[in-house]
Amino acid sequence: MAGGSGERFWPSSRMRKPKQLLQLTSTTQTMLEEAVSRIEPLISRENIIVITSELLRQPIIDAMPSLPAENVIAEPTKRNTAPCLALAAAVLQTRTENASMAVLTADHFIGDAEAFRRDVDAALSYAEEHQALVTMGIPPTRPETGYGYIEMPMVRTEDRLQHVVRFKEKPSFDVALDYVHSGNYMWNSGMFFWTVAALTASMQEHLPEVGSTISVMTEELRSKNDEALAATFFALPDISIDYGVMERAHNVFVLPASFPWDDVGSWDALTRMRPCDASENVVAGDVRMIDTHDSIVVNEATHEHVVTVLGIDGLVIVHTNDATLVTTKDKAQEVKRIVTDLRKNGREQFL
Repeated sequence: MAGGSGERFWPSSRMRKPKQLLQLTSTTQTMLEEAVSRIEPLISRENIIVITSELLRQPIIDAMPSLPAENVIAEPTKRNTAPCLALAAAVLQTRTENASMAVLTADHFIGDAEAFRRDVDAALSYAEEHQALVTMGIPPTRPETGYGYIEMPMVRTEDRLQHVVRFKEKPSFDVALDYVHSGNYMWNSGMFFWTVAALTASMQEHLPEVGSTISVMTEELRSKNDEALAATFFALPDISIDYGVMERAHNVFVLPASFPWDDVGSWDALTRMRPCDASENVVAGDVRMIDTHDSIVVNEATHEHVVTVLGIDGLVIVHTNDATLVTTKDKAQEVKRIVTDLRKNGREQFL
């Protein structure tokens, strides 16, 4: 899944260049390139499908010339993850029978690619053997309030995969702290594994308004009836796979991940995954700093331009050719408010 509107990492990210097309967690690859190369030793490139928006389809094709263009699929309109994955299931059914799906996203930091592939292989194998819906849980390292959580049984089996008790919405800090201390909760990574048959059956049972359209969209794709496909997709509800299926189904299991993971949701996340200097600063580009601590300073100017910083703590400063962001690290998750303000005031040229 590689959609997005380029808000959280503004001004580096834009509508046609969201974070998966940026080099955030690597200095040599975009996040999408990382995601493809990370899974490719396990799943061949011709079987890697990218689901995105109409606006981003061509930028992704241009950015990933080694990926077959027909594998970059645009949703006819913006919907949530349940319709997105129903469309993905339909695409797979036009290409092969008895397919399995690893649902991954293009904007995660994965700290150990080999461990990640071992976990994906284990999750897919379990999903295939048991016709189960499997999700990847992340052992929490802090009381994070920005993630959903997965509750596991109090008494667990010896198997790595455990039956999911329930999914929990994003908690308050105190509740998140209780979750972490209990050792009974995982972060919800948003990665899923199942056979197309199991997904289709679960959608038909728990979300029939979406599940019933998978076969319809399959035939519309086979007949290349783009107009009918768009009409079918437009009629689908805006609902997440978590709420529509995972929270309602009974055959849902969680595999605790064995690799470092981060959602990369805002600029402050770079502190957790980029090298820091002796003063805990993350720096990129032509930057000169004096008496500066715990800050993120990025200069992406393509012409000669130096960013200088003196005597600050805990700031995020990002400079591009046409825009500059200055905020505090604790406000980094609110950067999309700037995008909203620019749009409201007719400054779309900066979006």
